[in-house]
Amino acid sequence: MDPRFKVEVISQTPNPQRIIYAGMHQDYAEGFIYDEMDRIPDEVKAGELIVKYLLQGNRGHYGPFEHPQLVLNFGYFPHSVMQQVRTHRNVSFDVQSGRYTGMRILAVVEGKEDLEDVFYLRPVGSYSDRQGKKYEYTAEQRQEDLEWCLQGCKRYAERIEQGLAEEHARGLIPFDVRQHWVMSGNARAIMHLLDIRGKFDVQPETRVMTELMFEKFQLWMPEVAAWYEKTRWRKGTLAP
Repeated sequence: MDPRFKVEVISQTPNPQRIIYAGMHQDYAEGFIYDEMDRIPDEVKAGELIVKYLLQGNRGHYGPFEHPQLVLNFGYFPHSVMQQVRTHRNVSFDVQSGRYTGMRILAVVEGKEDLEDVFYLRPVGSYSDRQGKKYEYTAEQRQEDLEWCLQGCKRYAERIEQGLAEEHARGLIPFDVRQHWVMSGNARAIMHLLDIRGKFDVQPETRVMTELMFEKFQLWMPEVAAWYEKTRWRKGTLAP
């Protein structure tokens, strides 16, 4: 879709599948699980066992998945994607502010920043709305929209020069300004978000975001991710 879109890992709980296994094991263990950590299976085996006993057969025992945490940094996505994601309050956010990051808008006017590094417009091509109505987004339309974004930047710069506060002037910025944000969530929350926003009928930019998220999830929790990809990914199943 857009080569600027990025999802990177800031931090992640190490050995997440062993931690989930430990939580599961404590549910039925007589002893203090901390004293048994040296006997808990390795990461791969733990992953296989938690899939078998917590997830397989649609068991849906997601509680132990709330222990390990993943912190991701999202970059250069349009504001509309951030709006879709922030409705899910089982994860935590810190989002780039439109109040304190207006210098990039001024930099566009000054020719120091590329317009498309600051604003997102869909590529030229064929699209459809949620009702299936098909339409073409032409090169001419896209160029007109880029000009509209530039005019918005110029108006923003003009109002800032006139003394308006940034939180006032930002209302003039075109809607799909690119935003960066940090998001953290436990494994259950990450799968929930992938369920809800990874469906084929979501906004395409959001779908790309979940694809990049899922790549990080696969590296972090491979055995669980393999089960998830086979049983839930893109299926629109009711999220846990």
